[in-house]
Amino acid sequence: MKELELKYGCNPNQKPSKIYVANGEELPITVLSGRPGYINFLDAFNGWQLVRELKKATGLPAATSFKHVSPAGAAVGLPMSDTLKKIYWVDDMGDLSPLACAYARARGADRMSSFGDFISLSDVCDADTASIIKREVSDGVIAPGFTEEALEILKAKKNGNYVVIQIDENYVPAPMEHKEVFGITFEQGRQELKIDDEFLSNIVTENKDLPAEALRDLKISLITLKYTQSNSVCFVKDGQAIGVGAGQQSRVHCTRLAGSKADNWWLRQSPQVMGLQFVDNIRRADRDNAIDVYIGEEYMDVLADGAWERIFKVKPAVFTREEKRAWLDQMDGVTLGSDAFFPFSDNIERAHKSGVKYIAEPGGSVRDDAVIDCCNKYGMTMAFTGIRLFHH
Repeated sequence: MKELELKYGCNPNQKPSKIYVANGEELPITVLSGRPGYINFLDAFNGWQLVRELKKATGLPAATSFKHVSPAGAAVGLPMSDTLKKIYWVDDMGDLSPLACAYARARGADRMSSFGDFISLSDVCDADTASIIKREVSDGVIAPGFTEEALEILKAKKNGNYVVIQIDENYVPAPMEHKEVFGITFEQGRQELKIDDEFLSNIVTENKDLPAEALRDLKISLITLKYTQSNSVCFVKDGQAIGVGAGQQSRVHCTRLAGSKADNWWLRQSPQVMGLQFVDNIRRADRDNAIDVYIGEEYMDVLADGAWERIFKVKPAVFTREEKRAWLDQMDGVTLGSDAFFPFSDNIERAHKSGVKYIAEPGGSVRDDAVIDCCNKYGMTMAFTGIRLFHH
């Protein structure tokens, strides 16, 4: 197949729409179910590059949950604690495969953003992973293959209209890439930068300690940023992104956005949230929305009389600002990557509030000294990579 006609472009009025390889070669994909759209393929191809690179960098199966051409979550296939299984709503599914753990982590870290995602998997999709996908609101999935059982599960989703794409894992694109804007063609070399241990070897802070788990997480953070709309910052802990701040004009706004998502991830593990008693048969999205509101500043929207009864069996107590801060102060060992240098130390101050201990950024700001000093104040370890990772 050399070209594939799509439903429409970014919006329904943008027709006709199709994908093809400019040199006339065969497309490296096969559509096994559904009819993918323009944005589906943007998410699929960016997500596939991300998980393929995560697999190479860590040796572990990887998954990502994409929304609007940026990852809402990304993770590798490490086992989950009972707490994580519960907050990701997979505690009823028994033992899961490493790939299924990767997707549960990628989907679950920021469930508000992952709603209606497009999924990319580094490995052949198995039944465990397909079973998680089946129960979530999602647009589609791309993987290098699918087991017969997994494909049967996925083809039944959305009355047979769920998008399932198989990609040739051996496909290698041309070294030059092109993009057309306003009738003008842009050309550049592909971003083939390898993010490995050497990439993170220039540690500029007084604290030089960078344990293996933190090194792994920094690589996950930077690889995620390679495929995130810039400006962007990514918080990672225990093999998964826990907060992605994408597409902000200001660096500190990236850090605040990613930090607030990381905070929410940790707050969802607090006794106050773990103890919430939801009414029977509440929809998954309604439950997720209620948790997000409950841990935020608009908590009375779900605790007011006449409102809480539709959500909870028992009215929860207010999760006070002091209680939330006390819980957040227990979060530690978080890593942070930035796709460009931090121009001010306010980014480090904000990162510290979310338990950040390890940082990777390009360096090169005229205020690098102030940023390094701020890291030293908190005993952080920071590496300068020397290379920017913008993605547009």
